[in-house]
Amino acid sequence: MSQQSPRLSQAVRAVFTRRMVLLAALLASGYAVYTHPPTENVGTGELGVRLNRWTGTTTATGEGIVVVLPGIHELRRYPLHGRMYRPERSAKADGEAPFQSIEGLSLGVELAIRYTLDPARLDVLTRTLPEHIDSERLEPAVQGTIYKVFARYTVREIFSTKRQELQDVLEAELKSALAADGIMLHSVLLGNVDLPADYRAGMDGLLAVELETEKMKYTLELKEKQVKEAELTADAQKITREKAAQAAASEQIIAAKAQEEAMRHVLPFKQKQIEQRQLEAEAEKASRIKIAEATAEARRIEASGEADSRERLAEAEVFRLERIGKVQSDQMQRDGELITRHPLLIQKTLADKLSDKVSVIIAPPPADGGFIGNGLIGSTTVAHRTGAGSAN
Repeated sequence: MSQQSPRLSQAVRAVFTRRMVLLAALLASGYAVYTHPPTENVGTGELGVRLNRWTGTTTATGEGIVVVLPGIHELRRYPLHGRMYRPERSAKADGEAPFQSIEGLSLGVELAIRYTLDPARLDVLTRTLPEHIDSERLEPAVQGTIYKVFARYTVREIFSTKRQELQDVLEAELKSALAADGIMLHSVLLGNVDLPADYRAGMDGLLAVELETEKMKYTLELKEKQVKEAELTADAQKITREKAAQAAASEQIIAAKAQEEAMRHVLPFKQKQIEQRQLEAEAEKASRIKIAEATAEARRIEASGEADSRERLAEAEVFRLERIGKVQSDQMQRDGELITRHPLLIQKTLADKLSDKVSVIIAPPPADGGFIGNGLIGSTTVAHRTGAGSAN
């Protein structure tokens, strides 16, 4: 038992040690994966080329996540969208690598080469494309082609007369040269041409002379055209005046004929108008006579009617006065009879007349038939009346 116990403890320690080593290895692997993840991303519009350093093979991948094991794989990214390459070293005549013309003169040319990678040639690209396309693949091909093409032309042709032809030749030769490497050439733009100072001065003078010659030539052509234009303008004005005179004469003839033709119709019309006016005057005269006779007859009838009306009014007035007199006579007769029967009506009538100044007092009549007011004014009045009666 004592011998088995140490052996068991040694086995336990060995297992524990192996587990700790395994755990440490797992932790180290996890840390390495965390710090150096085995994946990289290829963006939109990019081509990914994964290089296996052990086998030397390449694999083209599109956009997305790519497994890249550290120490085994290397991922290169190439843009698939349009790119622009400009050979800066050859842009100046006194630069690092100027172009040479057929005369052996150095000159600088600004070039802009637009290209893209050909997605249909991915197999070629994955095997042949270097990491830096511009400097390692495009620049040598461009320089070799451009130097060869520029050496066929003179400086004057490059500078002025054959720029478009030179641009087309460059585009055609570069397109075929770059297509073998899976590079699609879209356009070659030829910009400013930088000439040597001495040659530029001479070229400027020559161009100035040529420009003056061209200017004189165009000036003479312009003068000649102006003279011809003046002749044509004069001829056109002459023809225009002749046509205008002919048109005016034709218009006058047509107007005279039209006036003559119109007078044929106007004269009978005027005659008819005169006859119509005479008939209208006679009709108006007869109408006025008829109106005057009718007016006189109407006035006679009105006078006769007015006389009859006045006579009838007079008879009616006489009849009315007779009736009124008769009615008044009858009324007076009735009033007399009424007063005879009722003497107090006289006093009432008097009181009614004085009603706005005195108050009405009703008293019995005196026994002697005298005035009703005698009883109100006292004995003085009675004595006065008695004295008066005795005097009589």
